[in-house]
Amino acid sequence: MTTRRGVVMLVLTGAMMLTPPARAPLDDEVFQRRAITLGAVECHFRLDTPKRWSRRKTVPVILFRPGAGGRRDDNVAQIKVGIGPAILRQQESLPFVVVMPQCPKDRWWTEPEMQAQALKALDQTIKEFSGDTERTYLTGLSMGGYGTWAIVARNPTRFAALAVVCGGIRPPPRVNVPQPTDGIAASADPYGAVAAKVGKTPVWVFHGGTDPVVPVTESRKMVEAIKAAGGSVRYTEYEGIGHNSWDKAYAEPEIFSWMLSQKLKTAKR
Repeated sequence: MTTRRGVVMLVLTGAMMLTPPARAPLDDEVFQRRAITLGAVECHFRLDTPKRWSRRKTVPVILFRPGAGGRRDDNVAQIKVGIGPAILRQQESLPFVVVMPQCPKDRWWTEPEMQAQALKALDQTIKEFSGDTERTYLTGLSMGGYGTWAIVARNPTRFAALAVVCGGIRPPPRVNVPQPTDGIAASADPYGAVAAKVGKTPVWVFHGGTDPVVPVTESRKMVEAIKAAGGSVRYTEYEGIGHNSWDKAYAEPEIFSWMLSQKLKTAKR
């Protein structure tokens, strides 16, 4: 290398080192921190608001329930997978307030207390940001998908639409998931019992065809049960995809516009 070329390379290298990289948004810049109190326990959650939010009009709301990988006490893990990355990709265009509670360690979204936690975070957010109770949507993945079915079974007229990703009704083999106390899990046909609660609520179900964690048959059975009950259901199965079907699901071009096209005729609480 000639002396001159060496100097040029040193200058370019120095310039590259001094030029800061494009900065990714920090968690607290995008996902605001909030907390609720249940009894004597303070529960933390995150939320995202539209870029052009205004109190002068109501705004649609999504309640997101992450999977078991998001169980922490850091109020961070739940925004790293699923809908969180989708929000970061579409910050400028998404019109929703998105509520992202965190399930504590060793707890499950199917538990009534955890359902109450999520709903209280949702209610507080709706009040704070003028949320539209006729355009409130529920989605969850894996454990959060199980929790989605569980919460709609207890609140069948609350949500305008559901998006369930690799969830189910019966837990995978050798996984001791606490079941709701509504008797549905113990019924002869729990899929049909949940489908009856879902009723006419539009549902979009997603699952990986080779999921080794939550059997794809869980989603298939729920889809068939909803159809048999006369409900409205879409099903997307990703061939060759294992448990992580949420990256594809929340990247579906129509998922958020599909949600927005659904609306409760009368908000019942």
